[in-house]
Amino acid sequence: MADKIHYSMLDLATITDGGSPAESYKRSVHFATQAERYGYTRYWFAEHHNMASVASSATSLLIGHIAGSTNSIRVGSGGIMLPNHAPLIVAEQFGTLESMYPGRIDLGLGRAPGSDAATSLAIRGANIHAAGNFAEDIAQLQKYFSANNSHANVRAIPGEGLDIPIWILGSSTDSALLAAASGLPYAFASHFAPALFMDAIMLYRKHFRPSEKLKKPYVIACVNVVTANTDEEAFFLSTSLKQLFMGIITGKRKPLPQPVTDMSLIWNDYEKEYVSGMLQYSFIGSKQNVSKEIAAFIATSKVDEIMTTSHIYEEGKGLESIKLFAEVMQEINA
Repeated sequence: MADKIHYSMLDLATITDGGSPAESYKRSVHFATQAERYGYTRYWFAEHHNMASVASSATSLLIGHIAGSTNSIRVGSGGIMLPNHAPLIVAEQFGTLESMYPGRIDLGLGRAPGSDAATSLAIRGANIHAAGNFAEDIAQLQKYFSANNSHANVRAIPGEGLDIPIWILGSSTDSALLAAASGLPYAFASHFAPALFMDAIMLYRKHFRPSEKLKKPYVIACVNVVTANTDEEAFFLSTSLKQLFMGIITGKRKPLPQPVTDMSLIWNDYEKEYVSGMLQYSFIGSKQNVSKEIAAFIATSKVDEIMTTSHIYEEGKGLESIKLFAEVMQEINA
């Protein structure tokens, strides 16, 4: 393999059944320090709201917490839902983070609300249709980061003149075309919306316009990974993720549940089929089998980076999965 494939992590500060946000933040620190130790490139948090299993709603605060608890791994957002915020505020927050942890902060941007319609209305109010301004808001954000904005009436301090990488996030071809036209790296949410992944990255590469920030296309694929010592153990652990996805389908969102031995007692045929579709790009099994499957995925998709997300109930098993997957990627890159 000519180029090494970077590997990274996406964290939602998952709240487990019987747990609390405070415990989730401690767990995230443990995961991030282990990820740094095992060569992961970046550690991102996703902005979501009004979800019983997600404690990463104040995303920029968590990024600072993790950056302060680690030494070298890049930390950022996967992503900040830009229509939820004024671009100036995002520029100031991430300018602050970059000033505190220089060379380590990423800013991934999405246009979705990160929640349901009622919560989106509570967040955006009169700006409920702000998603339509996504491209313009990104351009405004880039302006605030530019050193050339130093004589403007409105400036981002801190933020102005800082080199903070911006990523476009998405789960559709629209986001792919925007990333391509903007000459920005692209991260696709194939961990829960796999249907358009191959079409989107093909369009992104086809229409990519080189920019000052990026000379050639760069694709991150976010995928679900549950790695254990045996296939049987990994499949057992993955039932927590399957139950979590059931909550998305049914609208009955709950904290991350404990794994179960028999999913047939929990879901019906419709739910099983729907969840299986969401799990198209999921790598669940022993180190040996995950290695084969992820190598085939990389060969087919030709992605530049794999970003893993792992909803594993027991912290020790989650830490083991991080370690085993790092070994998989190191062997692939050898």
